[in-house]
Amino acid sequence: MPYTKRRRLVSSAVAVALGATALAACGSSSDDDGAASGPVTLTYWSWAPGMDKVVDLWNKGPGKEQQITVTVKKQASGDTLVTKILTAHKAGKAPDLVQAEYQALPTLVSNDALADISGEVGDAKKEFADGVWQQTTLGTDAVYAVPQDIGPMMFFYREDLFEKYKLTVPTTWDEFADTARKLKKAAPGKDLTTFSANDSGLFAGLAQQAGAQWWTTSGDTWKVGINDAATKKVAEFWGGLVEEGAIDNQPMYTPAWNKALDTGQQIAWVSAVWAPGTLTTAAPATKGKWAMAPLPQWTKGENRTGSWGGSSTAVTTDSTHKDAAATFAAWLNTDARALNALAKESGIYPASTAAQTSGAFAAPPEFFANQPDFYTKAAEIAETTAPSAWGPNVNVAYTTFKNAFGAAAKNKSDFTAALDAMQEDTVADLKKQGFGVAE
Repeated sequence: MPYTKRRRLVSSAVAVALGATALAACGSSSDDDGAASGPVTLTYWSWAPGMDKVVDLWNKGPGKEQQITVTVKKQASGDTLVTKILTAHKAGKAPDLVQAEYQALPTLVSNDALADISGEVGDAKKEFADGVWQQTTLGTDAVYAVPQDIGPMMFFYREDLFEKYKLTVPTTWDEFADTARKLKKAAPGKDLTTFSANDSGLFAGLAQQAGAQWWTTSGDTWKVGINDAATKKVAEFWGGLVEEGAIDNQPMYTPAWNKALDTGQQIAWVSAVWAPGTLTTAAPATKGKWAMAPLPQWTKGENRTGSWGGSSTAVTTDSTHKDAAATFAAWLNTDARALNALAKESGIYPASTAAQTSGAFAAPPEFFANQPDFYTKAAEIAETTAPSAWGPNVNVAYTTFKNAFGAAAKNKSDFTAALDAMQEDTVADLKKQGFGVAE
């Protein structure tokens, strides 16, 4: 059991609580019988639509040859799945493989639910951008999952309306603010965009781009830096725009937001590579009128982006077929045929760099047919993904974000106070759970 590689991510209190049960579970995973004769059957918990069709390619091809059959069990996503995995793990009955969002990995690792598969999939590193691969290692020598899909952030704008109002696509955040003000002056009833407090992932991605490190570790302790200088800069920037009325302060994904996009009341959106799919249903009347550009930078000449969304394929410590499970996880997320099927059946944007401009991504999204190089640009942007720093209680930080930033956005009040609330609640929860926390 490669426990020493994982040790610094687990507080002493949690390690003691896991005790012999965790050690036994890891022992069974290490004593892998993947090389033994006879067929192997693996269970994979995933929420991705159409995953059973993708896995069928494995079962009829490489899996049949290697006598490794994978069965998909459809699950809910988000915190619901994380809770279910941890509950099953406590009983020693977690599935062999799980689909896990990147921000959930520290929670699963700190509970000793995920196996280190660096010895089985380490060669796959070359298939992914460094910032993407880093999310599955948690800054250690271990590898806890294989990246599956990513959500590099970008700037989407109404090309026709930018031309109408003589606006220039911003390359820095200062230019972004000036563009918002210029539009408001030219057309008081329109907004460049909105600050939405109903999706924590957007704010986290913006902070990531700015260089934030929300959770870091030292020995057996965690350090929380949610209100660090980088994140304060982001909070003050967006809070300032909301307070002065340069942008809207309404949440996304509502009928009102859809209408604002569809009618041109809002003419830009800071989003991620999956935005075309959302725009297709939210703003159908605007098809062919949008364009995509890199995210504005904090300093002119910089070139990096954040992430909004994405998941990986991990092997649990309860699996007695670690080698076989890791082999499948690597195939699923690096094989060209598998990745094409994932794009078609599950609608994912692959983490694998080779797949980002081939197969299903050789042509632009239908909604962006006017931008033939959409996926070429997207791949270039994805390569600039900044490192992230997730912790074992992302859910707590995200819940406080929605509450504190929701109120601040509505009242046009201090965003830094909301950020301090996130910091305080996250630290308090870590201590409550028994983690060591560095002040």
